[in-house]
Amino acid sequence: MLDSWLSARSRTFSSSGIRKVFDLGAKLENPINLSIGQPDFDMPEEAHQGAIEAIKAGKSSYTPTQGAKLLIDRIQADVDAKYHDSDRKAFITSGTSGGLLLVALAFVNPGDEVIIFDPYFVMYEALMKMIGAVPVCINTYPDFKYDVQKVADAITPKTKMIIYNSPANPTGHVATREEVEGIAKLAAEKNVILVSDEIYRCFSNGEFYSPAQFNSQVIVLDGFSKSHGMPGWRVGYAHGPSEMIQNMLKFQQYTFVCAPHVGQLAALKALDADMSSHFEAYRQKRDMLIDGLSDLYDLGNPQGAFYMFPKAPWGTATQFVEKAITKYKLLVIPGNVFSRQDTNFRLSYASSVETIERGIDALRKLAKDPD
Repeated sequence: MLDSWLSARSRTFSSSGIRKVFDLGAKLENPINLSIGQPDFDMPEEAHQGAIEAIKAGKSSYTPTQGAKLLIDRIQADVDAKYHDSDRKAFITSGTSGGLLLVALAFVNPGDEVIIFDPYFVMYEALMKMIGAVPVCINTYPDFKYDVQKVADAITPKTKMIIYNSPANPTGHVATREEVEGIAKLAAEKNVILVSDEIYRCFSNGEFYSPAQFNSQVIVLDGFSKSHGMPGWRVGYAHGPSEMIQNMLKFQQYTFVCAPHVGQLAALKALDADMSSHFEAYRQKRDMLIDGLSDLYDLGNPQGAFYMFPKAPWGTATQFVEKAITKYKLLVIPGNVFSRQDTNFRLSYASSVETIERGIDALRKLAKDPD
């Protein structure tokens, strides 16, 4: 009976492979968990106090669809200072993933082609299939850089959008100015919408560039989940040309309505917190993994987010990860969750130093254990 009730879109994608790893990990005692895609630090005390004050003040109502005024004003001021564009407007989304959904609903038609870079955040491909669009994957192996010529070659009359992510999940790649400017100007030249997912913006070991610096029509998605340790509060934001933002807001009104009120007021206070020590701690954890594994693994060149995407030293990534879990109690994610290839695996260093040390030991043993 259920099978006959399912919508056609339900059949276009499956549950995230990340959930399957989590399910396996739940059965293990004291696993080495390097699979988590969220910070291992708590949100700052300022955010705690902001949430407490909001709860005590009875802030359990809806906010305006575009967000709580105090938070909107704060983010808009930051956007104005950075981009100096009077037509670039911001609003609050229900997480960055919520922003992605609004982008898709507002601008992408069934049959439109949407360019994504392989490897990719799992939602990109699934979301495009969900709305009937055609995801067009551009292979970035082995260095995970964004090749502007490959993007140009992939554009057809059906191309509607490019979804771009730097610092990148799952690879940790941080695009150079040349890469960013090239993609931004190409999108403008070809009249293609460019969406920049900047949720890991603060976790960059080099200088961060946004394509919105080079193309005024870019839609930027960002949020507080990663930078301020607030993933469960579902507070993100988007900014872009005012007419495009108004159309996204129209869909927010009839889907999410608004982001959680208390979460928005917690996020407002979080903006006053100094998070730099956390960002520096992740740089040090990244360096620990590079120092501990680079002689046995091809790690790419992870410069941001809190991930790296090593190549499995033997077998497929799926085979490698199965052994990592069953024999070494090591939780990592096989690359075919994020990619059309099954050669690499995602490793997250959003974990304690002790866990990372255990992970390095397990990965060193695993590299020499193909049988």
